[in-house]
Amino acid sequence: MFKKVLIANRGEIALRVIRACRELGMETVAVHSTADADSLHVRFADEAVCIGPPASKDSYLNVRALLSAAEMTGADAIHPGYGFLSENAEFAEMCEKVGLKFIGPRPEMLRLMGNKVAARAAMEKAGLPLLPGARGVLQDSTEAEKIAKEIGYPVILKAAAGGGGRGMKIVREGQDVRKAFETASNEALAAFGNGDMYLERYVEEPRHIELQIVADEHGNVIHLGERECSVQRRHQKIIEEAPSPAVTPALRKEMGEVAIAAMKKVAYNNVGTIEFLMDEKGRYYFMEMNTRIQVEHPVTEQVYGLDLLRLQLRLAAGEKLDRTQDEVVPRFHAIECRVNAEDPVSFAPSPGLITGYHQPGGYGVRVDTMAFEHYKVQPFYDSLVAKLICWGDSREVALSRMQRALDEYVVEGIKTNIPFHKRILQHGSFRAGKYDTRLVEQVLATAHAEKAPAPKAGQG
Repeated sequence: MFKKVLIANRGEIALRVIRACRELGMETVAVHSTADADSLHVRFADEAVCIGPPASKDSYLNVRALLSAAEMTGADAIHPGYGFLSENAEFAEMCEKVGLKFIGPRPEMLRLMGNKVAARAAMEKAGLPLLPGARGVLQDSTEAEKIAKEIGYPVILKAAAGGGGRGMKIVREGQDVRKAFETASNEALAAFGNGDMYLERYVEEPRHIELQIVADEHGNVIHLGERECSVQRRHQKIIEEAPSPAVTPALRKEMGEVAIAAMKKVAYNNVGTIEFLMDEKGRYYFMEMNTRIQVEHPVTEQVYGLDLLRLQLRLAAGEKLDRTQDEVVPRFHAIECRVNAEDPVSFAPSPGLITGYHQPGGYGVRVDTMAFEHYKVQPFYDSLVAKLICWGDSREVALSRMQRALDEYVVEGIKTNIPFHKRILQHGSFRAGKYDTRLVEQVLATAHAEKAPAPKAGQG
């Protein structure tokens, strides 16, 4: 095991890593910007080092400052959390060069999966199904137009080096593919420093299903089932649940076997998530792989009774998986709501001082957060305040428990999206488990229709 782990992150995930390390008897080092000096992860770590001013590029993305902090404190491993440098192959390589264990997949795996085109090619070769589309980087807008005509509309253009909805454009029949290509490529270049694009068939009613992978450094791989991540706004996840209402035990077994075989072929190690797109007929297609712990990992933990952070640390230390696939059985249903500091109507960010705070509790309720009364939500970072996770013996129990927990949650001084979560949970499609990535648009459309003034007598 490691003696001392530096957490190259902030907020609730830094706190989560600190707790896992402490349970395993490892000391921890928190790093923080000047804006985060009073954060809980700074308070609860064994040591803390300020690495720069508030801007991420000057602190949490400052590789030199992070490596200097590790050297100064005598850390022998770095946990990147999620976001920031968690999927940065160059950072992982630099850690290895200075004798630090990067807690995550090998640098070459980060590099492979970080390029969406290369990852798609590798996963197709390893046996995962892909949507019809370009099998490499598009040379120019002319090629994009040619392939779009061949596979049929609608199509979607995606950034080869990106994610999160940036550098992504949907093009329907009659629309200008060339113009969309140029716009998306420029957006990707500005966001990721790489304007390469690829193209594939667009599914009109898609469900976003992801499969949790756990692999040791000795060739053993298991999966921990799927998570449904279809509740999204502008390609950003809002609510996740597991198991997915759309995945049968037989389909879960099939997806898992195909995914495990692919991971073994590329010799994947540590934790990761394979993201699939599922169409209206239940057919699934590989989209991308996230080579890090996911924001929504608690959903899987509550369903399977496994601590993914402890697993991640132990696997990085060279331990073998202590269970086989047959020993991994889903026990509960779990739902996670991401509580963000944002206006529930306009979705505008709402940073500021939390003047009153009470989080829900009771059986089947978990809150992962760095928030407390008088905590200041910073405007410099992601708006995530907390992850509220509820579970039960069935989806119905987990759903009713989540509704109760949302009613109990009190955050004063800033606005949060808790009211919007309540609206989603009350929507008929969500309650029935028959929804796709268009659900948020449908909820918003219903709200706008309800607010529209009624026509006067004699009109319409």
